[in-house]
Amino acid sequence: MSSARTYLILGRTSNLPTVWSNCLAGWWLGGGGNLKKLPWLFLGATLLYLGGMYLNDAFDAEFDSRFRRERPIPSGAIPLKQVWQIGFGMLVVGIICLMLLGKVTGFLAIVLTLCILAYDAVHKLVTFSPVLMASCRFFLYLVAASVAVNGVTGWSVWCAFALAGYIVGLSYIARKESTRGALRYWPILFLALPIVLALLMNKGQYQTPALLFSGILGLWVMRSLRYTLWSPERNIGRTVSGLLAGIVWVDLLAVADVGRPFAGVFILLFLAALLFQRYVPAT
Repeated sequence: MSSARTYLILGRTSNLPTVWSNCLAGWWLGGGGNLKKLPWLFLGATLLYLGGMYLNDAFDAEFDSRFRRERPIPSGAIPLKQVWQIGFGMLVVGIICLMLLGKVTGFLAIVLTLCILAYDAVHKLVTFSPVLMASCRFFLYLVAASVAVNGVTGWSVWCAFALAGYIVGLSYIARKESTRGALRYWPILFLALPIVLALLMNKGQYQTPALLFSGILGLWVMRSLRYTLWSPERNIGRTVSGLLAGIVWVDLLAVADVGRPFAGVFILLFLAALLFQRYVPAT
């Protein structure tokens, strides 16, 4: 495994487009504006995500040595100590980048980092780890909204909850990739929470785009689930990869009132996520 590919796999970099779409959606829900802050928002969020992914593998080193020996640490592609150092280093720099954007953003960035560390440390030990993962994306939305002109609005909080619900359903399925236990159906229903919220909250001129993006998201979720629920041979990895890319559609649904050029950015991020997954595993 080349060193460059090792770093890309450790960071699960194929999911970065979903982090960036979270930032765009949260910023838009906060009222947009403050364009000079966006580069720091994207840089800080990217570093927190990558640092969290590195530490995820560091905490999971013993588990991966038994069940996922192809991962970079147990395969010997990179020393465990180096992964710890890089992971914590990126978290620190990411927090600093976001603290430069204001007190509220800095505080939320610290809360987000604590959620990341909590998930990394205990996600293999507790059954409610999908909630911890969901809290990471929830607070990323709020971090992004806090840099906009209106800050953290009620709508941004509601949309963050909807995204968190989607992540709970996604993470529940992802847990079964390594545990191989029986799959219960009720947690999967959380994947529909963004659609339910959009249909309840969008009225008038916003109803048509909300229906359109709800339909697209629903079809994509069903397409992804078929590899696990309606296939002769269960392929959870393919389902999870599809659902991860679908985060971009959740974000676009949250900002259904955006114009076509801005919506095009989300579509490009979705395509980028699918393209990157061809070269770097999403899980």
